[in-house]
Amino acid sequence: MRRFVQENLIKKLPNNLQTEISEKIKVFKDRKNHENLKIHKLHGQLKNFWSFSVNYKYRIIFEYVSKNKVALLMVGDHDVYE
Repeated sequence: MRRFVQENLIKKLPNNLQTEISEKIKVFKDRKNHENLKIHKLHGQLKNFWSFSVNYKYRIIFEYVSKNKVALLMVGDHDVYE
């Protein structure tokens, strides 16, 4: 699961979802918005990762690389947790 979200993977998604993803990533960059994004630590096999909402259906999984740097790993619906 150490793949980074690549732009070519996001480009395969519908245009409106691509726009939502871009907007949420911009919001995510400001820590004071994290509560609104419903950021939460994952459990089980994904216990080293975190997630935030793009919309009701889609999530972004990420990990902290350092205190001020994250790696966005995957975008998907709830199946992304499996």
